[in-house]
This record gives sequence, C-alpha cells and structure tokens, in this order.
Amino acid sequence: MRGIMKFIVALLIAAVSLVTYWCNRQENEFTGEMQHVDMTVEQEIALGLQAAPKMASQYGGLHSDEQAVAKVKEVGQRIVGNTNVGDTPYQFDFHLLADEQTVNAFALPGGQIFITAGLLRRLSTEGQLAGVLGHEIGHVVGRHSAQQLAKAKLTQGLTGAAAIATYDPDNPATQTGAIAAAMIGKLMNMRYGREDELESDRLAVRLTGKSGYDPRAMIEVMRILEEASGGARGPEFTQTHPNPGNRVAEIERAIQQEYPNGLPSGLMQ
Repeated sequence: MRGIMKFIVALLIAAVSLVTYWCNRQENEFTGEMQHVDMTVEQEIALGLQAAPKMASQYGGLHSDEQAVAKVKEVGQRIVGNTNVGDTPYQFDFHLLADEQTVNAFALPGGQIFITAGLLRRLSTEGQLAGVLGHEIGHVVGRHSAQQLAKAKLTQGLTGAAAIATYDPDNPATQTGAIAAAMIGKLMNMRYGREDELESDRLAVRLTGKSGYDPRAMIEVMRILEEASGGARGPEFTQTHPNPGNRVAEIERAIQQEYPNGLPSGLMQ
C-alpha cells in the first residue's frame, strides 16, 4: 500500500509540474518565439534591480575609474538606442565591476548588465566591448532568466517525483536512483543554459551590426575567453556555456545569415 501511495503522489507532482509549465506560455515580442516563462516583465525588472547591489558586492563593488565606467555605459546605451531594444520595456543600465582578476560578464533579469574589469582590460577594441554587451542584452530581451526559472521548476518537480517514486527508506540502495534523478535534472538545465548562450550570440550579431560595430569582433572575444580559461574545460555537456570554438562557428553562421551579401563598410572594429 505504501508503494502505491508513493507512486500516486509522484504522479500528481509530475502532472502538476507539467501542467504549470505548459500553461505558462507567452510570445516573446522581441524574438517572436513562444516561450515558457514564470514571471512578468515587471517582475523581471524588479528582481534585477533588487539583486544588482548584492551581485556587485560579490565582485568588489563598482569600479572607480570614471572614464572606463563612462565608456561601458556609452557603448551599452548606443546599442540600446540604435536598435529595437530601445522599444522594449526593460530598463537597461551598464556597470563596470571592480574585480580585476575575474573574466566575466553577466546580465540580471530586467536589464542590469555587468562586466568585470578583468574582462574589460583584456578587450582591445570598442567593437569587442559591444559584442560582450550585445550578448548580455540578448539574454535580457530573450527573457532567458524567466525561461530558465520555468524550466528549473519543471525539472525540479519531475526529478522530485522520480525521487519519491524510487526511494525506499528501508532500502538504502534506492538512494542511488534519487541521486541519479537529481543529476539528470541538473544536466538538463545546463543544456538549456548552453542554448541560451548561443541564442544570445546570434542576437548580439544583429545588435552590434545595427549599432555600427563589426560583429566579427565577437570572434576575437571568443578567443580571449578561450585564452582566459587556460584550456581547463571538461566535456561540454557538463558546462553551462558552450565551448568558445563552438560559439565561433555559430557566430560565423549568424553573420552569414544576417549579411548574405557581405558586411557593410565603415563598421567599427
């Protein structure tokens, strides 16, 4: 009887998770894609503004170099102002973090975008900076945070149901099934993350080109990231980001699709 009840409870949890996920479906007005999201745009903006100070503090706070800070904001706002990103309800702001060692950039929901001084000092052109910021803008308008939350809740519910169905407190060996279910859920969410990264690369090609920057600068950014990693990467399926070499191929394809007749002249490197 206990086994039957566990199975019924697991089925109910899985069913609720699936129904909730599939019912939270909206069209992304920027990309035109149908997405499963778990928050409104207003909630994304509020969440990003709330999290920004804490995230900045983890990287030593904001940088004191006014000139460098101004350049980051200038390039970011140029992309926003010269593309239809400016027509979205997101409140974009661009921040330079004081951390000189970490090579990173990230976007919070709603438009708060950060780049570390450690990454900025490795970039040699304004176009490369535009590529980094354009990629992070892509995460925001792609609503990747809201999408990830919905997917994480789905996999958490399904793996939780699997753990309930397989775990027997009188049989320690069944713990292996619960652990395996949790690991599968984690790997599934990592895959979602890699797909988001590639979509942001494609969006960055469009955004940088329309803003007067040469999108090929993003290829150089990938080489910079690969060098910064020191080649110390495990198998791609265990990484939250695609390997830089794979991203280069995707960027080159996106450039070809966006500019089938070749890039226009006069773009900034």
